[in-house]
Amino acid sequence: MTLDEAAAQLATISPTPDYDARLLHEHAAGSTNVFAASVERRLAREPVAYITGTRGFWTIDLDVSPAVLIPRADSETLIEAAVAHFGAAGPRRVLDLGTGSGALLLAALDQWPDATGVGIDASDAALDVARANAMRIAPGRAAMRLGDWAEGVDETFDLILANPPYVETGAVLEPQVAAYEPAVALYAGADGLDAYRSLIPQLPGVLTSGGIACLEIGSTQGDAVAALATSFGFVAKRVRDLAGHERCLVFSHADANIMLVAAPDSR
Repeated sequence: MTLDEAAAQLATISPTPDYDARLLHEHAAGSTNVFAASVERRLAREPVAYITGTRGFWTIDLDVSPAVLIPRADSETLIEAAVAHFGAAGPRRVLDLGTGSGALLLAALDQWPDATGVGIDASDAALDVARANAMRIAPGRAAMRLGDWAEGVDETFDLILANPPYVETGAVLEPQVAAYEPAVALYAGADGLDAYRSLIPQLPGVLTSGGIACLEIGSTQGDAVAALATSFGFVAKRVRDLAGHERCLVFSHADANIMLVAAPDSR
């Protein structure tokens, strides 16, 4: 099977058939049997990242498996928001809640080589993937722990990152997502907000006074999640992704913002 033949077949199920075919061909490393088998898997709507076992994100390449959500370019909006806040100096300590493959934490640690961090996930299988990625990308700088969001965390962090599940239960997703990616990382109750209701109340005690928390949201969830954040003493700033959709909420302590506003008058 040639690249053109594979792309022609994949055009029936994929919006990016040429790209998919090229990735699968590279993964096959010259084996026509592996290439043909990979194309068949893709024709069954299996995501390319699960077939090849890898996914690029920010400045890093991650190992992925069906135990973890496939990192999306939209999630890079959280890292962009953190870079806009911290600049080159960066945060000292980073916490990634619901770390999955470790994508957000390890992207942040690659961005700021002096930072260290912790990734927490409720899935042992996901943590196996995250630990393998951490050993390769940020050896000695990232600890991966089993946990329920930030429950039991006994230190504070300058940067908190989270891409929680936010899809409404019963929502119709693309077949390659619904059939292959872990449901626990996708669905969050009837309105898609259950994870935020569990997660946000835990944040005030683990975020430093001058720190920020960057949470991914669904494109229509900004008002609801911002209101929840405000009820727990945060100021929320909305950040849009490259497509122009609201994709990230940046939380900071309200009292820290008040101090920043008041500072010029106090000199």
